[in-house]
Amino acid sequence: MKLIKSNKQKTYELIFHAAKKNDREKFRELFLRLHDRDQHEVFHLLYPDKKRKISEFLSPEEFAEIFEWMETEDQEDAVQYLPDAYMAQVFNFMAADDVAHFLTESDQTDNQTLLDMMDDEESERVQELLSYAPETAGSIMTKEFIAIHYKQTLSEVVEQLRQIGREAETIYYLYVVDEKERLVGVLSLRDLLLSPETETVENIMFTQVVSVKIDEDQEQVARTIQDYDLLAIPVLSHEGTMKGIVTVDDVMDVLEEEVTEDFNEFAAIKRSDDDSRSRKSTAFSTAKSRTPWIVILLFLGMITGGLIGAFEETLESVVLLAAFIPMIMDTAGNVGTQSLAVAVRNLNIDDDRDKTSIYQTIKHEFGAGMMMGVVAAIVLVGIVFVVYGNPVLAFIISVSMFITVSVSTVIGSVIPVIINKFKIDPAVASGPFITTINDSLGLLIYFSIATMLLERL
Repeated sequence: MKLIKSNKQKTYELIFHAAKKNDREKFRELFLRLHDRDQHEVFHLLYPDKKRKISEFLSPEEFAEIFEWMETEDQEDAVQYLPDAYMAQVFNFMAADDVAHFLTESDQTDNQTLLDMMDDEESERVQELLSYAPETAGSIMTKEFIAIHYKQTLSEVVEQLRQIGREAETIYYLYVVDEKERLVGVLSLRDLLLSPETETVENIMFTQVVSVKIDEDQEQVARTIQDYDLLAIPVLSHEGTMKGIVTVDDVMDVLEEEVTEDFNEFAAIKRSDDDSRSRKSTAFSTAKSRTPWIVILLFLGMITGGLIGAFEETLESVVLLAAFIPMIMDTAGNVGTQSLAVAVRNLNIDDDRDKTSIYQTIKHEFGAGMMMGVVAAIVLVGIVFVVYGNPVLAFIISVSMFITVSVSTVIGSVIPVIINKFKIDPAVASGPFITTINDSLGLLIYFSIATMLLERL
């Protein structure tokens, strides 16, 4: 591994030297040997004045393959440093959905100028994708697919593939259309190769085609591809005409975006609408989106403070009780958050076969909570008794922990369901509320038991 890295670094240095010396032939010889991913890395490491020379060293078609690998920030650098005419040609060689994605993500590019300089056909494809609502099948689909007619023979299809196959996003699925461009079937590459050349498409095509509508949510598109284990899925208009395809690599990007968004919402740091359309967010916009939750939690936190104040006499009598407050609160919050994750996942499952009822979820989580509570209580009894030599204190803490853990799992399971009934995203609102409620509940249980047994401490 070290040898590979060392050889790569030497190659990089030779490429940088060739760029510095304006040695086009040497640059191309070394640079074009690299994998697309490594070529992107080299471009990222080049100084701005050397990045400008890329248009002299590489053809637009060669640079298009590298551009697709880049992060948006590096893509913006390329558009900034390289001539507009060159970049317009680069976009002509890229898939329309990749161009549309960049133009949507970038906030530093003059989209219309570049679109006007592109070939008319390619520009129209990109503008069509940009016209669809964000986060829909239409906005993430690609227009580069193979459409064949149901009356064609397989020999004609093979010849068609030889002519235009390189332009397609994938050739593993061939989409069969009628005279009105309506999808009527799909032909796999496997069936094409294994069937007689004289056979017609309509006799071997598969007619039960899984598809999505042009305005379907991208997350649902991703689920459909995942459920049917597809490499690509056709996108249809409401009249049934073939508009494009969504491929599995696009779905992976969608799933990554959705998971990131869910984690942000889970922590109550959901971005604003403006931020969600932009790759970067300012400190002010981040603070603006989080502040309402902080204010709400400040008021809820006052409940916890009020509980501690209400049991002030108990704490003054046995100051040692205060040492275990953080442990009770942290455990309650953590257990509740774990149950929340299970409950939210169950609410988001569309397949009834995988979905469990609310009662079953609560029953399952409460049972798990009781078992975890027993284990935690046994461990605490031993530790507290050995360290402090006080069996009553050990009893108070262990029983409090058992009840708190058991109840916290139920709270974590029930709150998301209640919030969901009010048409509020449970991933957004549940986490902070459950943590605060369980903290307060844990303290209430702990101090109540301690107060009842105060004379025996």
